[in-house]
Amino acid sequence: MNNVFTEVKDLLTHNLRTSGIYIAFVAIILLFTILTGGTLLSPENVTNIVLQNAHILIMALGMILVIVGGHIDLSVGSVLAFASAVSAVLVIRMGMPWWVGVIAAIIVGIVVGAWQGYWVAYVGIPAFIVTLAGMLLFRGLTWLVLNNVSLSPFPTDYREVASGFLDGPFGSITVGQGEGLMAVPQTVDIFTLVIGVLAVIGVVVSSLRSRRTRQGYNQTVESMPLFVLKLVVVSAVLLAFAWALAYNRGFPIVLIIVAVLILIYQVIANRTVFGRHVYAVGGNLSAARLSGVNVRSVNFWIFVNMGFLTGIAAAVFSSRSNGAQPGMGNMFELDVIAACFIGGASTMGGVGRVGGALVGGLVMAVMTNGMQLMGVPQSSQQIVKGLVLLLAVAFDIYNKRRAGTVR
Repeated sequence: MNNVFTEVKDLLTHNLRTSGIYIAFVAIILLFTILTGGTLLSPENVTNIVLQNAHILIMALGMILVIVGGHIDLSVGSVLAFASAVSAVLVIRMGMPWWVGVIAAIIVGIVVGAWQGYWVAYVGIPAFIVTLAGMLLFRGLTWLVLNNVSLSPFPTDYREVASGFLDGPFGSITVGQGEGLMAVPQTVDIFTLVIGVLAVIGVVVSSLRSRRTRQGYNQTVESMPLFVLKLVVVSAVLLAFAWALAYNRGFPIVLIIVAVLILIYQVIANRTVFGRHVYAVGGNLSAARLSGVNVRSVNFWIFVNMGFLTGIAAAVFSSRSNGAQPGMGNMFELDVIAACFIGGASTMGGVGRVGGALVGGLVMAVMTNGMQLMGVPQSSQQIVKGLVLLLAVAFDIYNKRRAGTVR
């Protein structure tokens, strides 16, 4: 038992940026659960957190690659607004099918990403300047496309993208009757529970394979008791999350989109040549060039990818908002960038993980939702978010100084 405690201490000491975010996430959940009297973890609120923050999580998948590559994108909020505006004009004003609007939003995102990627990769303008210009440019185009007025509502099929739920293909089970004279039976969606169980199986199998691979290369792995403990905790969290969704309205359609993208980008970041090149470019640009990496191509496709995911996020957010407004997407840059830095990305590039960015996004989501439940003014919420971002970056610099990589 003492060996296990010693190992836990070593893991926390040597992998503080990786493990610290998970500890902080749990602590934030417990804090706001207490402050909100348990409302934070109610089934309805858990579902709302997923629906309200899916677009941030989607964009964080692209932003983490941008930051790992040594860049930053300040334009994602404006690009989201522009893509949403184009979609709204086509579907609401011109009466085209809902799927045309979704495809149009994605195409707009890709085109914008290619535009910005060209200036960064082939002209050599720093991404900070290019995307700062893009923030202004695409916000202006949003006003122009919408003619400074809001457009709504979208047809029902379009709204289902972000607000729809799978209609229990396996049926449901009754777990209670509810309260009051007009009480209705409380049911749980079986399909959502099955998805939760499959997710647990996937995590266990993936963790076992990863452990065996590391052992095959004679790399250090945690002891079996600690490994089992980690799997038990993760499995419990996944099952509790699935139960909350199943008890409320079932499996959100938007969660399928997010889950598929997470799986895809985990593979891209960890198991593809492009992913390795992104880390190489961000970690050591000169070494990457000497190794034969096409740096210009990598930088270009980083921003095309960011635009692609922003287009998907635009379709999701406009579906959730049931319209497009000239001011939509304002300050989304803060939430997306903060998610990556809070999740362990380095300000110097070359360091960052898809999983960390997602947890960072969930930290921001829980904080925002908790403060809203507590009735905290919007101004105070922005102050808290800004301080959290500042502390996350300061923590990164502190770790770099301890390692002797910065002065």
